[in-house]
Amino acid sequence: MINKARGQSISGRVVDLFKREIFYGTVEWAGGRITAIRSDASVKENRLIMPGLVDAHIHIESSLLPPSEFARLAVIHGTVATVSDPHEIANVLGEAGVRYMLADAKRSPLKFNFGAPSCVPATTFETAGAKLDSTAVARLLARKDVRYLSEVMNFPGVLGRDPELMAMIAAARREGKQVDGHAPGLRGAQAKAYADAGPTTDHECFTLEEAQDKLAAGMKILIREGSAARNFEALKPLLKTHPQSCMFCCDDLHPDLLLKRHLDEHVRRALKSGADFFDVLRAASVNPVEHYGLSVGLLREGDAADFIVVESAKNFRVERTYIGGELMASGGRSRLPRLEPKIANKFKARPVKAADFVIGVAGETVNVIEALNGQLVTKHVVVPAAEIGVKRDVLKIAVVNRYALRAPVPVGFVRGFGLKTGALASSVAHDSHNIVAVGVDDESLAAAVNAVIAERGGLSVVNGRGKAEVLPLAIAGLMSALDGREVARRYTRLDAAAKTLGSRLDAPFMTLSFMALLVIPDLKLSDRGLFSAAKWGFVPVG
Repeated sequence: MINKARGQSISGRVVDLFKREIFYGTVEWAGGRITAIRSDASVKENRLIMPGLVDAHIHIESSLLPPSEFARLAVIHGTVATVSDPHEIANVLGEAGVRYMLADAKRSPLKFNFGAPSCVPATTFETAGAKLDSTAVARLLARKDVRYLSEVMNFPGVLGRDPELMAMIAAARREGKQVDGHAPGLRGAQAKAYADAGPTTDHECFTLEEAQDKLAAGMKILIREGSAARNFEALKPLLKTHPQSCMFCCDDLHPDLLLKRHLDEHVRRALKSGADFFDVLRAASVNPVEHYGLSVGLLREGDAADFIVVESAKNFRVERTYIGGELMASGGRSRLPRLEPKIANKFKARPVKAADFVIGVAGETVNVIEALNGQLVTKHVVVPAAEIGVKRDVLKIAVVNRYALRAPVPVGFVRGFGLKTGALASSVAHDSHNIVAVGVDDESLAAAVNAVIAERGGLSVVNGRGKAEVLPLAIAGLMSALDGREVARRYTRLDAAAKTLGSRLDAPFMTLSFMALLVIPDLKLSDRGLFSAAKWGFVPVG
């Protein structure tokens, strides 16, 4: 198969996504680029050779791994590139956080394409570790290794044509770079007004009708299936009606799932749903490469030799992944070496006490966050105060400011976690990444939060006897410095422990991490209080 003197080659069924055909042939490459693609009817191998997969929107930090370690797992699944928004670490460390991701990513051959975060902090109703104004964003956009303006999450600000946001969008346009959108729930005239301001994509569509309105407004839709937000089933009809305007993304993917799948699972599900083979693969490769202008090969002569070998279309099992002509993974094993990451962090919080979580309820009813399995949106429900407690699954939720030595701890109520005992806590709390915790009693809440504080970031589970188990996240309180498989193993153990406490959620920690994300409706909790997206302001607990 390989003749080093003449370069390298591989034979099989070649998938041409531009001519929309499959033929027996041989792909040849040298110096990292494809030198020839030859049709050859004598080829006997039935394996498929096709362009590599591109995740059109993912926050690498949500894998709990730095880019170099994320790559080691992703290449197993045929991923050759990502479009990545570093706003998680930017909310903690500012521009230095973005530079950290860029530097670590360059140690890996996987083609990471980072954007300039547009909403740091996401709103003015929370405490973050940094702020990126339009001047800082323009400075990032001027870099060649920053490829686009990351999701513009403050959609009320966009609709109101906020000068700072519009300056960021204008800076992206001056640099000839795309603007990513984030507009959950916008329909009709509002969707059009948002798109008219500059954003060209959206990955926050929860219904087919919402996606259709945004398509009509000229936007492209990213079909998302991650650890918490799972919209594939609702949006899969778009692959048949608007294939040229679709891309695939995970948005947020925790390490347990990354170990098992990435975009290869999107492709499998799409093909099983009856979508056209070529349309599906274009959504997974050609569409994001062309939309963002990525330097990623698409299996054409002269392209970078970024391609994958798949056993068959039926199982879409990735046998090999090549980037720049080099074999990155084969037989389900990564060939990338482990690289020790640098540590960067900002964490000031001191231990809390059970008394910090005491809350008095004066009225007869309370405003409660209802967490929904597999969704980032929540419901705002009003329940009788008498229902607070384990029996009705109305538990305490709190957010502790990690950037101050000591600050008041706002406490609210949440339904949907299902805990019967103990507590969970996490310093991954979109988007400002304070410490969010849910628990059945004040002692457990304090123990879970203090376990995270002791590690200066992490995920913790406290059982009914007060025993804590922790996954430390030494890098910005968001990512682990451990081997990716070890992180996945320990995360899986924590996930199981949370479910042992009674949680019914598929991904309790991922869902918990979004309980402080104010820009996604309906009701959330920040380190400053209970927040209503509908009212775009704080509301009382009771």
